[in-house]
Amino acid sequence: MDPVKNFPVAVIGAGPVGLATAAHLLERGLEPLIFEAGPTAGSAIEQWRHIRLFSPWRFNLDAAAVRLLEDAGWETPRLTALPYGGELIDNYLAPLAATPEISSRLQTSARVIAVTRQGMDKTHVRDRDTTPFTVRVEHDGGEIRDHTVAAVIDASGTWSTRNPLGTSGLPAIGEDTAAARISSPLPDVTERDRTSFAGRRVLVVGAGHSAANTLINLADLAKEEPGTTILWAVRAGSAEKVYGGGDADGLPTRGQLGARLRRLVGAGTIELNTGFGIASLKTLDSGVSVEAVDGRTLEADIIVPCTGFRPDLVILHELRLILDPAVEAPVQLGPLIDPEFHSCGTVQPHGAKLLTHPEKNFYIVGMKSYGRAPTFLLATGYEQVRSVAAALAGDQAGADTVHLELPETGVCSTDAGTSCDVPAASTADTDGSAESGCCAAPEPVLVGFPTGLAHGRSGEH
Repeated sequence: MDPVKNFPVAVIGAGPVGLATAAHLLERGLEPLIFEAGPTAGSAIEQWRHIRLFSPWRFNLDAAAVRLLEDAGWETPRLTALPYGGELIDNYLAPLAATPEISSRLQTSARVIAVTRQGMDKTHVRDRDTTPFTVRVEHDGGEIRDHTVAAVIDASGTWSTRNPLGTSGLPAIGEDTAAARISSPLPDVTERDRTSFAGRRVLVVGAGHSAANTLINLADLAKEEPGTTILWAVRAGSAEKVYGGGDADGLPTRGQLGARLRRLVGAGTIELNTGFGIASLKTLDSGVSVEAVDGRTLEADIIVPCTGFRPDLVILHELRLILDPAVEAPVQLGPLIDPEFHSCGTVQPHGAKLLTHPEKNFYIVGMKSYGRAPTFLLATGYEQVRSVAAALAGDQAGADTVHLELPETGVCSTDAGTSCDVPAASTADTDGSAESGCCAAPEPVLVGFPTGLAHGRSGEH
């Protein structure tokens, strides 16, 4: 890290990947400085506390993080249990953030608003690689301060920037005006947000697991709240990809998800509208009218946007980045994850080498590293940050030796473009089987995740 080794390494984001980053840096003898925009670690996950993951605990724990927790006397959850988002926070992220090693280096309610090189914009070349970074942060109360750091690892995710409802990557005409009629991407329709959906005409837009589970939860709500009507719009010509791997899925609870959704559509509980690319929204006194490109219209009281996410790159404008023109991932990673051709299970193991930019000692990791690709897995993020920490510590061999096992055992895509930072809602089927979210991560001593899909493109909605 010479000649800036006397400064800390900035970690943007205190979700699972951000805190894992800090744990790996500490093991390498480096000093992390963690900035979290929310009031607590895992603030994005707090938005989906009600959501259950597909995978058991043993797949959702980072090795370095576990070692920190065990030193603090942490009690390991039952590794075969399927955690909810709230449990992921309460039983893992919150205790991890509370360890002395992490808590002393974590700043919450600290939103990064810009990253640059100290005293120079992106046009300056001389001594750039040896000049520290400046991270500008808006702290609680609105105070803005500049922090000098040796390196920057952006693990801020994509939760704050959802894809628009409209086609062509643009908001539908009238979408901004109709904002009051559009919910958050993963509403808790049966509990916290129940009053917004009970007895209402609800339109779910999207063709992935978060859409599927929201639809299933709405069906449960409709049993208890007469007058709740469920509409589903997908851009593709069918919903077969959402129905997924069924019995062939490596994670049974995920396979059950598509099967139950298929039954609900077949029974008429959910009205499926295929080939419905949204062109415009018109706000009405009683709701919103949604018009498709082909002229069809649907009317709803509220819309749930399960259309995916994209990276917020504004804070990085003064850095020298090379991004894939299609998915806005690091340029060497882009072709490996482009959902037109690849799935979760076909992505090659990768680490610091593929995540590098012309801006030395700067890395984008986690969900944000995948840009607009919807196939990120938490396991991938943990291996990324292990490699990045090794690279920053000068262990090039350790950085280049990456391991990630992602066999093809079912469908892992989600319309929300989600990782375990944003999985999909869960419910219980009538036979008592648990339904759950879309993601998983490595065992404490291994890096691997048994999932994938046999086709490529998964982000159609």
